[in-house]
Amino acid sequence: MASGLAGEFVERGRKTQRFFASVAFVTLLLGMIALGFGSYGLSLAKLFSGLLGQSDGVGSVILWNIRLPRIAAALSVGGGLGLSGLLIQALLRNPLGSPSTLGISQGAAFGASLAIIAWEGRFFPVTASAFAGALGATILIVFFGRLRDLSPEAIILAGVALASLFGAATVLLHYLADETQLAMAVVWSFGDVARSGWQEIAMVTVSTGILGLASVSWRWHLNALDSGAESAKSLGVSVERLRWQGLVLAALVSALATAFHGVIAFVGLIAPHAARRLVGADHRFLVPMSGLLGALLLLSADTFSRLILGSGSFPVGVVTSFLGAPLFLYLLMRGRS
Repeated sequence: MASGLAGEFVERGRKTQRFFASVAFVTLLLGMIALGFGSYGLSLAKLFSGLLGQSDGVGSVILWNIRLPRIAAALSVGGGLGLSGLLIQALLRNPLGSPSTLGISQGAAFGASLAIIAWEGRFFPVTASAFAGALGATILIVFFGRLRDLSPEAIILAGVALASLFGAATVLLHYLADETQLAMAVVWSFGDVARSGWQEIAMVTVSTGILGLASVSWRWHLNALDSGAESAKSLGVSVERLRWQGLVLAALVSALATAFHGVIAFVGLIAPHAARRLVGADHRFLVPMSGLLGALLLLSADTFSRLILGSGSFPVGVVTSFLGAPLFLYLLMRGRS
C-alpha cells in the first residue's frame, strides 16, 4: 500500500515536471517568435547575431531598445500578476481573488488620473502617483480587515466596494478634465508593456522574484490553509500573520506592475486557475506554474495585440480583459451551482 502511494507520488511529480517543461518551452518559443515579428523583419541569423552583440545598425537598435524590453516586461509583469493572484486566492480562500477584485488596479488608475488632471504632473510623476493610489487601496484593505477582523469573504467584498469607489472618482476626474488631459489619462489606463525601460523592468523583476521566493517558502503553509483556517492553526500555522504578510507583498508587486504598465486585468485571475487544471492544488507545483502561466499569458496577449494591427499599438489590457471576462462569468456560474 505504502509503496503504491509512493509510486503514485513520484509519477505525479514527473508528470508535473513534464507540464512545466512544456509550458517553459512554449514560452521560450513564443518569445523568439515575438523577437523576430514586427514591421521590421529580423531573420533568424540577424536575431542571434544581435543577441550576441555581433551586429549593429537599425536591427540591433530595434532588438535591444524595443522588442527585448517589451518581451521582458511582459514576462516579469505577467509572472508577478500570476503569483499575486495565486497568493490572494490562497490566503483568502476565494477563487475570485485577484489584484483587480481587491481594488488595487482601480486605485492605481485613480492615482494616475489625479496626477494628470488635477496636479498636471507638478507635484508627483504619474508613475509615483499611480503607485501611491494602488498602495492606498492596499492600506485601506488591510486597515479595515485588521480593525474589524473581517472574514476572507468580507475582505473580497470590501475590495469590490473600494474598486467601485476608485472607479467613480476616476470617472469624476475624467469629467472635469479638458480634452488633452482626458486623452492622456485614458491612454495611461490602457495596459501596455511597451512603455517601460530596463530600470522599471528590473524593479518589477526583482519584486516578482521576491514574491516567488516568499510563496515557495510558504508552500506548506498554503497547503495547510487549503483545508481551513482552524486546521492550519492546529498544524502550527500563524494564519493571520501569513495572510496579511502575503496580501501586502502581493499587493505591492501588483501596484508596482500597474504603476509602470497601466491596468492589465484578469491575468492574476486566469493564471492560477489554469495552473490548477494542469498541476493540481499542491502549492509546491502551483506556485511556479502560476508565475510561468502568467508570463506566457501576457506575452501571448501582447504578441496577439501586435498581430492585430501590426504596429504594436493595440493595448494589451483590452486583450486580457476579453480573455478574462468569460472566465470570470464562468467562475460565478460555477460558484452558484
